[in-house]
Amino acid sequence: MNDRPLSRRDQAVEDLYAEAGHWEVNTGGETIHAKRIPGRWRTIKWWSATVWLIFFFGPYLRWEGRQAVLFDIPNRQYHIFGATVLPQDFWMLSLLLLFFAILLAVTTALAGRVWCGFFCFQTVWTDVFTWIEEKLEGQPPARRKLDKAPWTFRKLRIKLIKHFLWLLIGFATGFAFVSWFVDAPTLWATFFTGEAAIPVYVTVALFTAGTYGLAGWLREQTCFWLCPYARIQGVMMDRTTLVPTYDFRRGEPRGRIKKGQKTQNTGDCIDCKQCVAVCPTGIDIRHGQQEGCITCALCIDACDAVMEKIGRPKGLIRYASLDELEGKPVKPMLLRPRVWVYLLILIAALSGIVYGLTSLDPIQLKILHERAPLFVTLSDGSIQNKYTLKILNKLNEDLSLRISASGPEPLELIGADQPVQAQHGFVSPAIVFVKVPREALHGERTPILFRVEGTRSDGQPVSTQRESVFFGPRY
Repeated sequence: MNDRPLSRRDQAVEDLYAEAGHWEVNTGGETIHAKRIPGRWRTIKWWSATVWLIFFFGPYLRWEGRQAVLFDIPNRQYHIFGATVLPQDFWMLSLLLLFFAILLAVTTALAGRVWCGFFCFQTVWTDVFTWIEEKLEGQPPARRKLDKAPWTFRKLRIKLIKHFLWLLIGFATGFAFVSWFVDAPTLWATFFTGEAAIPVYVTVALFTAGTYGLAGWLREQTCFWLCPYARIQGVMMDRTTLVPTYDFRRGEPRGRIKKGQKTQNTGDCIDCKQCVAVCPTGIDIRHGQQEGCITCALCIDACDAVMEKIGRPKGLIRYASLDELEGKPVKPMLLRPRVWVYLLILIAALSGIVYGLTSLDPIQLKILHERAPLFVTLSDGSIQNKYTLKILNKLNEDLSLRISASGPEPLELIGADQPVQAQHGFVSPAIVFVKVPREALHGERTPILFRVEGTRSDGQPVSTQRESVFFGPRY
């Protein structure tokens, strides 16, 4: 038998396995009824949840006579206040997704699963659902007692009211979601009269059932078994990540205190288990950081309240890194290399999005030169080229646009006598011919500039231009 002392790495591995043996993951065998207590982090949690009010009320914000933010999929137009983004500009969507993906990664690297604990719709909706449950059924002991009690009229009444409110919130969620894709006032006018499209009813029904099932029934099981973020967040965190942590050096050995006791031979943890009672996923933070922790910090509120009552310093459970708990030097955030890498990617993605939104032209022009033949020699000796102009109108109104061209002189533009009627949100083609005397050409390829211009209904001019090539015979 090898009696040599374990290396630091081997000891760390053994400690990790020992700690993991105490992890608690609810597999759905029981319903977790978390205790709800006031505190600083509970207040922050409620305030952060109010961000989702934008989801419900955002569609009703108007801008220039229409919905401020409207993702009009049937017409392939995406209105964001004064900007209209079309599928041709969806390169910005890639940058937007990259921005939020990196933002999630850097947030996790710095402060753990803050998204899960304070902003995730699953967490927020579950919190609202359990708040309703508490108002109707009482504190956790009363709820557990009611669940095990035989069915009576009182129990049936309470349960029916609760589930009705859950379904109502689920319906409001589905209706709000659809409102981002359909004009909200129009949706109100058509949905309840049976005149809305079938996909609208299907989407609302799916969101109603999904919200009711995930937030009302599955709750923390969604975080454990359905959400992929719970699986990958471990690789984003390191020893410097700030997460809710139990200070084992200060808290151990645990021991209860008696009334009037003045001295003690135990740590500050009195084993009251209030940190477990308030945890929405039912874990014991004293066994270390684990998969079920969503870093909501409610255990910090619970522990601080107990410490205050027994006259001991707060912070037995607090946001801290593993290095800090072990007394190691804590590297400042700005000295961590991956923070800079994340930050540079965020800046690049955000810069691209801002550039894209600020450089959106109201109209976009694309020039297609006729390839067969490249040019035609007319009876008078002049050279003629054929072009197809594709004009994309990104505005929310139709435009009457005039086409002009400049290049080798004298140049004659044929087929552009009448303005092009460009329908909003669509590509309007126009075929034109450019005629140039042969003696005015000094090579096979000569630059030519096409310009399209018009006036909006409010009198504001709009224009765009694009360069192409005029082909002639070889000299």
